[in-house]
Amino acid sequence: MGRLSVTLCGVGLDNPVIPASGTFGYGYEFAELYDINVLGTFSFKGTTLEERFGNPTPRIAEAPAGMLNSVGLQNPGVEKVISEELPKLRKCFHKPVMANVSGFSLEDYARTCALLDREEQVGWLEVNVSCPNVHGSGMSFGTDPAAAASVVRAVKAAAKKPVIVKLTPNVTDIVSVAKACEDAGADGLSLINTILAMRIDLRTRKPVLANTMGGLSGPAVFPVALRMVYQTARAVKIPVVGMGGVSSAADVLEMLMAGARAVEIGAANLTDPYACKRIIEALPGEMDKYGIGTLAELTGG
Repeated sequence: MGRLSVTLCGVGLDNPVIPASGTFGYGYEFAELYDINVLGTFSFKGTTLEERFGNPTPRIAEAPAGMLNSVGLQNPGVEKVISEELPKLRKCFHKPVMANVSGFSLEDYARTCALLDREEQVGWLEVNVSCPNVHGSGMSFGTDPAAAASVVRAVKAAAKKPVIVKLTPNVTDIVSVAKACEDAGADGLSLINTILAMRIDLRTRKPVLANTMGGLSGPAVFPVALRMVYQTARAVKIPVVGMGGVSSAADVLEMLMAGARAVEIGAANLTDPYACKRIIEALPGEMDKYGIGTLAELTGG
C-alpha cells in the first residue's frame, strides 16, 4: 500500500479523496479536464428508481462561505443510468465507483439498489436517507432512527455490495441514527449531508430559492461536519466517510483525525473543477508538515 492508501469497507483506495454525489456528475464530464483515475473513487449523481426533473428554478443560491441548493435529485432514473451513463464512465474510469441512491419508500430503495448492485463497476452503495418517507409521516427517513434502520434492512436484503448510509445533519442526535443504521447491518456511514437553510431577496421580499429552503454546503459547514464525524466515529465500529465543507488537504487530514476512513469533497468541485486533483497532489506535503508517515495511521482516529 502507498503512503496515501486507505481501505473502505474492505475495498482498497489509492487515496481517501472522493468527489461527493451531486457535484461530479457521472464522472466523464470531469474526465475532459483531467485523468479522474487519480481519485480514490467518486460518488456519482444521486439516482432514483424513476426519472426526476427536479425542483423548480431558481434552485441554487450563494451564501457566505458556501451555497444553497434545492436541485431535487434531478436524474434520468436507474435504468438509464445503467444503460447510458455507466458505459460512458467505464471508458474513462477504471476503478470501483460509489453509487448514490435515493428513494421515497422502502421499495424504491430496495429496487434501485438491487439493480445497481448487479453492475460490476459499482463497489459501494451509498444510500441517502435524507429523502421524505411518502408512506410515513413525510419526514426524512434519516431523522428517525427506526425509519433509517428500516431502509438499511431493506437494502441489505436486496444487495450484496457494501452499503454506506449517508446521514442528514438535520437532527438533534446524529449518534442515535448512526447506531441504529449500524445495528441494522450498515457496512459504513457517510456524513454530513447538507444543512437545511434559506435566504431572502430583500428586493422582492421572497425566498431566493423557489422551494423556499435548500441545503447549505461549503466551508461554512466544515466545523459542524467535523464535530458530527467525531461523535459518530467514536460511537460506531463501522467505517465513517467524512464530508461537509472540505476544500483543502489540511481539511482532509482533520477529517481523518476526527475518525473518518475516507473524505468526500462536494461544493469545492463546483467552484474549482480541479479541487480534488489539487488536494490529492497537496496531501504529501501537508503530511510532511505535521510528521504524518501514512494516512493509514490516521484513519479511524
